[in-house]
Formats: sequence, C-alpha cells, structure tokens
Amino acid sequence: MVVSAPELKEFLLATPFFGGLPDPSLDLLISMLVERRFDAGATVVAEGEPGRSMFIVKSGRLAVNKRANSGSVIPISILEPGDFFGEMSLIEMQNRSATVVAESPTVLYELTAQKLYACYKADIHAYVIVLQNINRELCRRLRRSDDRLTGHEVGEEEPSAR
Repeated sequence: MVVSAPELKEFLLATPFFGGLPDPSLDLLISMLVERRFDAGATVVAEGEPGRSMFIVKSGRLAVNKRANSGSVIPISILEPGDFFGEMSLIEMQNRSATVVAESPTVLYELTAQKLYACYKADIHAYVIVLQNINRELCRRLRRSDDRLTGHEVGEEEPSAR
C-alpha cells in the first residue's frame, strides 16, 4: 500500500519520536528515513551487534528479548505501530542491547546516526526536540522497568496512609 505524504506525516506526528516537530523539521526528517520491510520471524537487530541506526514501527508486531547469563531468552517487550527502538545505540554509541524479531510482516522506518547528525547540522531545533522525545521515552521505559522489578503494576497507586 502506498502511503501519501499527508498520511505519513499524520502517522509520524502521532508517534512519541516525532511529536512536537514543526512541519519543515518533520519534512527534513522524513526525507532522511529509509523504509525497511521484514517477514515474520526475521531478526531486525541482534543483541551485541554494532548498531548505528534506530527504527520507527509503521506496521507489524515485534518481540524484544535479551539473553540471560544462563543463556535463556528473556522477553522484554512487544513493539507495535508508533513505537521506536534502537535509539540507545545512537545516544551511547554501544552495541545493540537486545534482539528484536518481527512476529508478523513488518514495515519500519530507519534513521541512521549519520542522518541524525545531518539533522543536527541542518536544524538544531528539530534535533533538540528529537532528543527530548527520545529522553522522555527512555524515562517511561525506565519507570515501567522499575515498576516490574518492584512488583507494581503500571499505573497502580500506592495505598494511602491512614
């Protein structure tokens, strides 16, 4: 299915990654994206491999997992349209921290570190917004992880002291 530019813009603006970007900045970033397609069962990124790009999920469903010291595979999360992943490799310039596998036919938009740097050079305002959006999402993930580790349900309120 061919997606028109207005439909693509509307979709991207609704994602946590592109939220708050003005039209010219969004147009610049859209021009930097490369569409990638994966069949069900395909490994998109593998834990430990070098990573110099991130992905925005346009369609499909992906599983994120990590290998434990014992060698077992631990499910981390599920990614669906609007989610993004791989951003950690752009920020910390380290190898991939997890493996991401397509559970269904998947369409992703890839943004490389090189293109993100070009955004920095061309539109510092857009670059700052993108980094703020990435940081917000990383904070959300950290809170969810903290909640899982402490046995709290996400959104669960503490009982009030009487």
